[in-house]
Amino acid sequence: MRTVTGPTDHVVIVGAGLAGLSAAMRLAGVGRRVTVLEREPIPGGRAGLIVSPAPGGGEYRFDTGPTVLTMPELIEDCFDSLGESMGAWLDLKPIDPAYRANFADGSSMRVHADVGAMTAEIERVCGAQEAAGFVRYVDAVSRIYRYEMRHFVDRVLDTPWSMLGGGGAANLARLVAIGGLRRLAPFVGSYLKDPRTQRMYSFQALYAGVSPQQALAIYAVISYMDSVAGVYAARGGMHALPQAMADAAAAHGVEFRYGTSVARVELDGKRARGVITTDGERIPADVVVLNPDLPVAYRDLLGQVPARVRRLRYSPSCYLLLAGSRASYPESTRSTMAHHVIEFGRAWEAVFADLGAGRLMADPSLLISTPTLSDPSLAPAGRHVHYVLAPTPNLDPPAGTAPLDWARLAPIYREHVLRTLEARGYHGFADGIEVEHVTTPADWQAQGMAAGTPFAASHTFTQTGPFRPHNLWGENVVFTGSGTQPGVGVPMVLVSGRLAAERICGHDRTYRSRAWH
Repeated sequence: MRTVTGPTDHVVIVGAGLAGLSAAMRLAGVGRRVTVLEREPIPGGRAGLIVSPAPGGGEYRFDTGPTVLTMPELIEDCFDSLGESMGAWLDLKPIDPAYRANFADGSSMRVHADVGAMTAEIERVCGAQEAAGFVRYVDAVSRIYRYEMRHFVDRVLDTPWSMLGGGGAANLARLVAIGGLRRLAPFVGSYLKDPRTQRMYSFQALYAGVSPQQALAIYAVISYMDSVAGVYAARGGMHALPQAMADAAAAHGVEFRYGTSVARVELDGKRARGVITTDGERIPADVVVLNPDLPVAYRDLLGQVPARVRRLRYSPSCYLLLAGSRASYPESTRSTMAHHVIEFGRAWEAVFADLGAGRLMADPSLLISTPTLSDPSLAPAGRHVHYVLAPTPNLDPPAGTAPLDWARLAPIYREHVLRTLEARGYHGFADGIEVEHVTTPADWQAQGMAAGTPFAASHTFTQTGPFRPHNLWGENVVFTGSGTQPGVGVPMVLVSGRLAAERICGHDRTYRSRAWH
């Protein structure tokens, strides 16, 4: 594994996203002086926060990014690197059910992390044979998880041959034998025959930026992380996570400079000497860690974009509606609220065909999160925060097509989403909205995300593992975040922070995540 060359005493990290915070905590834990520069007034990056006053008093607190929190062991590792207990800084609790899935035929299913409870639920909804298939599926995907994570995710992969060392060759053979390199949809279908369970345990491929028909079965680990290992909620909302990480890091000497934008990295050949802020200040550094979206960091901060980065293909984007609302839906209705609800449309393969062709989904599937069910303090009494996410094409459409014009489409698509919610049983949803914030792909792009997607480069085979953009450039510039290894999602970006620290300080078993053991 290559590491940075030269001194590493002072590390400047650009961006206080989850990956940058993970790197900062680990570097502080081994005695490095760390300065974090963040353009916003708060930490979090994509896991940001909007606080809006509510009519009649009180406030709504909206998480602006990810809402599904899994693998708390990886969060624990970050705090452990400082000698701290996560529980002293952050209050997490499991969500049960992890999801509620509503299907177009009117049926619904509660998704439990407990295998016994989920087996009983599948038997209730789909029958005993499907429940037996689910048990076999859990065994298979648990083995994929064990074989994959320690050797192919939680380590720096400079070349394809890097995967074969330290027991990797044996685990690669095991992955092949169990079907991990098959396509995800037929892999899931070999265990689960009901279209509803097939959707429930393959929709997570969207997080990786590919359809279940194209994704490799190794991405079943994403469904393992949230549907088998469990989903959690943080008191104070998702933003409580980066805030706790930043607070703990600051307590251990990390300097945070909020409201500080970086214009460029000062380079001497392929060696970074420091960074220049938009105010013209020069901040010297022995090492520079870049947490902005990798293609944008290359373009704007290094002033050069390698050919392989220019050729990247990107994940679908999303339209996000954050609503502070009077509306709630009791247990007696089909649209019963749960912390996370997935509303599946009738279309399935057509959904991915639409996205791949640069079209809006004709029959959308939606993720609806209502974090106030777990933490009522996020809204005034009797009110709720609703987070409605609809996948959309990104702004890098197929050849021969133009990107969608969101300046024109945004109000039209808002009405489409609201009509869809009403048609699926969320009566009065539109009328209940008191405060709202909308983010379109054009807004994601304006926030510094390549192709207008918060989900970064897609995880096609040629953009996965050692083929994904590496996290070391030149002599002493290190990338972290979802655009580099290992990839997209809260667990992965936390790992990417550790991999960045390892590039700086060398391979050390004290960095190795316990979550995979």
